[in-house]
Amino acid sequence: QVQLVESGGGLVQAGGSLRLSCAASGSIFSINVMGWYRQAPGKQRELVAVITSGGNTNYADSVKGRFTISRDNAKNTVYLQMNSLKPEDTAVYYCRQTARLITYWGQGTQVTVSS
Repeated sequence: QVQLVESGGGLVQAGGSLRLSCAASGSIFSINVMGWYRQAPGKQRELVAVITSGGNTNYADSVKGRFTISRDNAKNTVYLQMNSLKPEDTAVYYCRQTARLITYWGQGTQVTVSS
């Protein structure tokens, strides 16, 4: 089992920044993919960014150039630096880890961007 705990969400004005963290614990396999997803009210959960254990990244078009995903393998932690935030970025942000075809989710952290 793997536990994922997110932190760093909150309320910010448009144009501001937030940094999300997701700490993994438990039976962690060194080769994995970690990512951030988000779900706004009334919408489906969508990919924001993912990063492999080797550091390869992929971003949703809507966040490219504004968000940066990174990870510290020694700390089993993944980060999401969010800059130039927009009201449409408002959502619950979830951390996800996939390894050996098993997927784990965190409990989510709320990000609210006011206009």
